[in-house]
Amino acid sequence: MQITFQHGVQTYTADLSKPIDISIPLQDGMQNPNCFYAPPVEFSPVRMGDFVGSTAEGGLVNFKNVRLNPHGNGTHTECVGHIAKEWFSINNCLKTFHHLAQLVTVFPQKMENGDRVILREQLADINPDVNALIIRTMPNDTLKTSTTYSGANPPYMHHEAAELLVERGIEHLLLDLPSVDREEDKGLLLAHHAFWKYPAATRSHCTITELIYVSPKIADGTYLLNLQIASFELDVSPSKPLLYKLLPITH
Repeated sequence: MQITFQHGVQTYTADLSKPIDISIPLQDGMQNPNCFYAPPVEFSPVRMGDFVGSTAEGGLVNFKNVRLNPHGNGTHTECVGHIAKEWFSINNCLKTFHHLAQLVTVFPQKMENGDRVILREQLADINPDVNALIIRTMPNDTLKTSTTYSGANPPYMHHEAAELLVERGIEHLLLDLPSVDREEDKGLLLAHHAFWKYPAATRSHCTITELIYVSPKIADGTYLLNLQIASFELDVSPSKPLLYKLLPITH
């Protein structure tokens, strides 16, 4: 199924039958990315008297409880409610689900203190037509789909880089790291505050998606992004971002 759409003065086509999934599937147990010491994901059958919600255990249906922490277990999309004192839910903040997005690959730079940081100058070539940015960091391998980041001080984004994204009109940021901010930063959350401009000029319609995984087979460039979430009245939701290759149409 192909669609044709116009963005600004450019017309594109995209094949909706060929999505590129950049989310990390959640599994029961420890085989998921984990950060901030979140408890592991758990899928457990409901048990009531003689009833067991597991066909593997002889039950008639699978009927399971799910325990997870969206911020700490796998791909998730968050809104300004993550840091705000006021109530914001991702279900109300994310209003549109299709965006023109640019995928870029960067190598976080090592600072004097040993931190690995995405710097402002590394994001200088953002396509002015996009409103979503997807960042793939190097090195990049499938270990990202099951790494325990807790206590490891993983790479993060400098707050001046987040400020640049605001200047360039980026409303949706997606990256393959546990957080845009340093794991332990004494609660400053500088990049979060800079991206959402909270509280001075809050950009409540903007989102940050963390813990994606972008295969090395996917080329840098411009894509149609479909950002899917569950309808959680919470600051965050597990999410499933999908990319579609774009073919510009010349007139």
